[in-house]
Amino acid sequence: MNAYQIILADDHLMFRNGIKRIIEDSQNLLVIGEAGDGLQLLELLKKTKPDMVILDISMPKLRGFETTREIKTRYPDIKILILTMHRNKEYLLQALSAKADGYLLKEDTGRQLIAAIETIRAGKIFLSPLISDDLSQNLLGFIENAGQSFDDALSTREREVLTLLAEGKSSKEIADFLFISTRTVEHHRASINKKLKINNIADLVKYAIRKGYTSQNS
Repeated sequence: MNAYQIILADDHLMFRNGIKRIIEDSQNLLVIGEAGDGLQLLELLKKTKPDMVILDISMPKLRGFETTREIKTRYPDIKILILTMHRNKEYLLQALSAKADGYLLKEDTGRQLIAAIETIRAGKIFLSPLISDDLSQNLLGFIENAGQSFDDALSTREREVLTLLAEGKSSKEIADFLFISTRTVEHHRASINKKLKINNIADLVKYAIRKGYTSQNS
């Protein structure tokens, strides 16, 4: 069985070394390259194509979110695991919006790194247990099934808003949850109504339940 090839990108050399040791202690996993910033990583990917990239959000020259978007645009088959110290849900949602395949907190690395790699390798989304407990359960369900059964008509943010609407949250509560303004939430709601041709909340909730965005009963 060929080794699953991984590139590490983090601006802290000692942390990269620690991650590399954990990975290479596991059978069939191999670190084939390292980068200290986003631009260096993109240059490295011109020369070698790994199965997965593990990268930090807070890197110099090109941040993790922008780097993730570039990788997914250029090399959509490469899996991406975000490895970060940032625990708040805004960063998680940005990572998933950038099409990252997983989000692991650095404080949870020792226990969960290999599990994260194998989960993503199997084609699933991985979320750090230390952060998933803080999320709305219905939104967590949306994230874990991202890209599997959603209408392409809705953007990622619109799906997030619709999920929370279906939970019964107000525009103000959604704005606070997603760290955006109430006006922006209203803009997304109008766009959802227009795209789906649904103009009342009851029918939006029914649509969300039918599509699997939420598990609540109609």
